[in-house]
Amino acid sequence: MSEADAGRGNALYGPQPDVSRASGYPDAPPRVGFFTDTSVCIGCKACEVACKEWNAIPEDGLELTGMSYDNTRGLGADTWRHVAFVEQRKLLGGQEPGVAHDDVDVFAAASRLGTDAPSPGPATELRWLMSSDVCKHCTHAACLDVCPTGALFRTEYGSVVVQQDVCNGCGYCVPACPYGVIDQRKDDGRVWKCTLCYDRLGVGLEPACAKSCPTDSIQFGPLEELRERARERMARLHAAGVTDARLYGESPDDGVGGAGAFFLLLDEPEVYGLPPDPVVTTRDLPGMWRQAALAAVALTAFAAGSFARRPR
Repeated sequence: MSEADAGRGNALYGPQPDVSRASGYPDAPPRVGFFTDTSVCIGCKACEVACKEWNAIPEDGLELTGMSYDNTRGLGADTWRHVAFVEQRKLLGGQEPGVAHDDVDVFAAASRLGTDAPSPGPATELRWLMSSDVCKHCTHAACLDVCPTGALFRTEYGSVVVQQDVCNGCGYCVPACPYGVIDQRKDDGRVWKCTLCYDRLGVGLEPACAKSCPTDSIQFGPLEELRERARERMARLHAAGVTDARLYGESPDDGVGGAGAFFLLLDEPEVYGLPPDPVVTTRDLPGMWRQAALAAVALTAFAAGSFARRPR
């Protein structure tokens, strides 16, 4: 069995394959992706704007939720980058130098604004959690598995891209995605999502969102290098007292074989609107087909036996 065939054998689940070689790129470059460090995200939305401008994505309005500065609410066909804003009444924990707010009296500031400020105390400290979400470009991508037309394909960089001129709007990929990323446009039914700026990568440029991020919260590069950098960053945060810091989507042993876009979070994934334990939705398809084949064989044998026992 060739290396490419071995990779295709693990397309749905199992050990992490070399996704680019398994997809027919024998001389593929190292797999690239995103590492989003939410601990330094300032919620500026530069990534959202850059993504829309470069990819000519239609505007999706200013429908404020009334609960935060989030006006896009989630990823969709017209929102390929989404900055989540989560306000928490929670201790800030240990902070790195230059990040603490010891010189700011938030309660006095709230009083000057005429709001009902809570009484000062450790249990009433406020913090914002911000995170720029995006397609995960999964190792085991269910959207690829279920697409009947080949509109979704794996690139030589390991990312997953939609060809809109091939998409027939069937929508099978929408429920297949364990993250709820891919979505259909209402006007024509075709699906759209992040391409990891495939056109920019081809000419040696980094994706527009990472290029525009002023704090390097969104980092782009070879996936293995990003994973090592993420582990070092998490260790520094733990040493600084931020014990809730954790990596999400970084492990090749998780339910999608490791994501091509992973995150450093400061709380549980659910707080950010992310599934806690995502699993590729096509994982059980081989077993289901085997069971269906066995059932068909048994039914055929039963029918043949019944026919043979009929009186002549």
